[in-house]
Amino acid sequence: MTAPRAVGVRLPYDGVPAPVRAWVEATLGSPVVDMVEQVGGMSPGCATRLTCADGTRAFRQGGRRALNPDTPGLFRREVGVLEHIGAHDLWARLLASYDDGDWVALLIEDVEGRHPDFSDEAELGAVLDGTDRLSEVLQSLEVPATIDLVDVGFVLGKWADTLDTLVHAPDQAPVPEWLRTDPYGWADVLRQQAARPMPYVSHWDIRVDNLLRRPGGEIVFVDWGAAARGPAWADPLLARLERMDEPWFDTSIDSSPALVEAGDEAVTAFLAGFGAHLAVRSLVAVDVNLPTLNDFRIRESRRMLDAVSRRTGRPSIAEA
Repeated sequence: MTAPRAVGVRLPYDGVPAPVRAWVEATLGSPVVDMVEQVGGMSPGCATRLTCADGTRAFRQGGRRALNPDTPGLFRREVGVLEHIGAHDLWARLLASYDDGDWVALLIEDVEGRHPDFSDEAELGAVLDGTDRLSEVLQSLEVPATIDLVDVGFVLGKWADTLDTLVHAPDQAPVPEWLRTDPYGWADVLRQQAARPMPYVSHWDIRVDNLLRRPGGEIVFVDWGAAARGPAWADPLLARLERMDEPWFDTSIDSSPALVEAGDEAVTAFLAGFGAHLAVRSLVAVDVNLPTLNDFRIRESRRMLDAVSRRTGRPSIAEA
């Protein structure tokens, strides 16, 4: 089975303040009698599957600035997005939200299922088909500017800046030496992509730990805290990154019309820019209550840059 690569250290439900837990029970209409903590993802906040005395079930997320300064904003974004896009079988619906200015909490539909197995071709195919369907649905939605979506164009610009300055990065930055001079001009490719219209809503965080497979095989997309405004190819590319270590990734690009339109060079530039950015961040980032994040950052950077090496025939970090 494919296991979540992102595994953080979360606050257990018992550590949530009593007023928030009282809101949960009042909202669900029955006392909570069973709690199953979830570990996937990096947020230090609470993520718990709850069962009430009357059988009602819900998934509860939440956190506060004292845990991590970015956590409440991510939950507020998720609330805004889920309130706007409503209910659909492709995602777990929002049941209720709580925000006292300090604590932000969500009650979300508890989806019966497990993470899909990306090593199973049928389950992987269901993820790719589900992602295409998700993209189609999201592209039909108008999300108001009042909802604070991530700007994919801005993100691509940051990665381009990283590639421009990689030659000056510390020697210990875990990148191939040949990449430091950006010999293929990937910074320019990223800026060209960033300058194009970014009209569509994107989940922008499609990983195995943010996917659930219902017993009937349907894929459900959860955790919308990174939701973005970006290009049509964003989510189809992210859905394939679970297997970017393999040649399968390179050939799978042809199965997505959006990725074919973006072009193979844009895909490689994405991997190079994202991987280099994570590598540099692994040396300078300050992660509040996220003890496993930097190891994850380093592993993901290595996977991306190894994929770039494979796609270009250049030496990987290990080979250099």
